Amino acid sequence: MTQPLHRLTLIEAATAMAAGEFSTEQYVRELLDRIAATDANVQAWVHLDPEHALALARDADARREAGIDAAPLGGVPVGVKDVVATADQPTQLGSPIYAGACPPFDAECVSRLKRAGGIVLGKTVTTEFAFMQPAKTRNPWNAAHTPGGSSSGSAAAVALGQVPVAIGTQTNGSVIRPAAYCGIVGFKPSKDALPFSGVNLFSPTVDTLGLLARTVSDCAVLANCLADAGTLPAALGDPERPPRIGFLSEFPWVAASSVQSAAIEAAIDALRSSAAMVTEVSLPESCRDANTVHRRITLREGVGQLGALQERERSRMSAKLNAALDEGRAVTASEYAFAMERRAEIIAELIHWMAPFDAIVSAPAPGPAPEDLTQTGDPGCCTLWSLAGFPALTLPIALAPNGLPLGLQIAARHGEDKRALMSARWCETHLPFKGLV
Repeated sequence: MTQPLHRLTLIEAATAMAAGEFSTEQYVRELLDRIAATDANVQAWVHLDPEHALALARDADARREAGIDAAPLGGVPVGVKDVVATADQPTQLGSPIYAGACPPFDAECVSRLKRAGGIVLGKTVTTEFAFMQPAKTRNPWNAAHTPGGSSSGSAAAVALGQVPVAIGTQTNGSVIRPAAYCGIVGFKPSKDALPFSGVNLFSPTVDTLGLLARTVSDCAVLANCLADAGTLPAALGDPERPPRIGFLSEFPWVAASSVQSAAIEAAIDALRSSAAMVTEVSLPESCRDANTVHRRITLREGVGQLGALQERERSRMSAKLNAALDEGRAVTASEYAFAMERRAEIIAELIHWMAPFDAIVSAPAPGPAPEDLTQTGDPGCCTLWSLAGFPALTLPIALAPNGLPLGLQIAARHGEDKRALMSARWCETHLPFKGLV
């Protein structure tokens, strides 16, 4: 192996370990060294026990040597967002209320991860209850900028090569936005494609498990390991044809910066020159209140999940979360019911509108990560696909003039995760991103 181990993708690492090129213990030691060398200014981890991680690595090596573990992940270390329950490591939800809390069980996705041969390297930083109050993590490209949220630690850790892949969650833009800000691939599958049991809920209607990696194929492999058998592709291969793409240049509720728009336009030109069929589209009028519908549903449901806790612990919740929950309490039952009806109507309209295309491409965020550590950035470019429960990915495509990454978002209809992944894989091939942290 000629390149440093921390630069390997999930697929490269699993293949090399299966071939005996290096052990899981060697790999984990290099990743721990990488964390020690790079994490001081970024702070991607909320819990990391090197000795425990090395013990898990030695156990993976022993299983491989005994010939009893030919699982697809084969000892690959994974970062796990700290709203996902782990029986052998704390799960603190980004809140002082749960400092040191250790659930007696693994979330279903963690159980499946372990059965697939993966090991939990540690717990990555989340914003408070996976909402929008910034935590300690900084952007790995420039520590004065936000990494995004709420899967901030997962995105930063992958971007720095501290771990090849990580698990996140998304209610609005919590996988796609930090992935775009940190210059990596983020994948939010269709709603309920990956198990959410054992993960802290904010909004049952829209909350989705998501993945962060450095390639689309890595996201596909990990997603396949976590999904029900046979529901997501185990390998992507090479796309058979260029995708049919609808180009959505703007969302009516959020304005993209000129820098982001220019990067998307350049990407569209490159895709067209590579034989992709690209048609510019506009969001249907009947979907233009999606941001309001999403907010009413999520904040009302957030009260259902956290309202009782807020009554007991308001003083230990951030002002930002308290204000959101207070807003959710003001949403009446009839307003919530109407919002749910509107969601169903929007989904039906989107299914029809997207039918001619393999994927819709758009900006994943209004621009590069803001130079503001008091916020996590605007999630508005992700709202439509989160509300509908449709699969979405983001790819890094360019660097802004300030040196921070810019992405391209790719979405498909619910259940068409393979189509979304294959379209993203094709775009990834024809939009190579050369930037490295």
